[in-house]
Amino acid sequence: MQVCSVCNEETPKYRCPACKIRYCSLGCYKRHKDICTPLEQFAPHHSDAKESINTEPWNIEDLLNEEDITDKVPLERLQLLGQSKELRDLLCNPHLRQLLCSVDTADNKYDAMKAAMQEPLFVEFSDQCLKVVEREENTFISNEDDAF
Repeated sequence: MQVCSVCNEETPKYRCPACKIRYCSLGCYKRHKDICTPLEQFAPHHSDAKESINTEPWNIEDLLNEEDITDKVPLERLQLLGQSKELRDLLCNPHLRQLLCSVDTADNKYDAMKAAMQEPLFVEFSDQCLKVVEREENTFISNEDDAF
């Protein structure tokens, strides 16, 4: 089990976007950001230096345990994205797949997303994702209203 790279006590819930270390809370993030050295500044040329940095990929538990985030989509609704014919049709476009890969592999996700959102195809894909997730949310809300 991993522990916070700052306090070495709690289970980490977050990952620093600049250096990829894992931390557990806002307090640890504030302590860390003053000494953070982004990965680009390291520019490791040896594989040994790269292995010492915790860069393991995100997993589903990283996303589901983030209690402080209010715009969290339940896993059940996220799974509906895989069932959407409209999304599958959009994903047949090689340009969209390339855009998604470039965002996924970018060092600076914020800048990559900002650039991708300038592409009408990417905006269409994003809008369709939101429609699928929100459609289910609205259905869920109306079903709750019917119960009362």
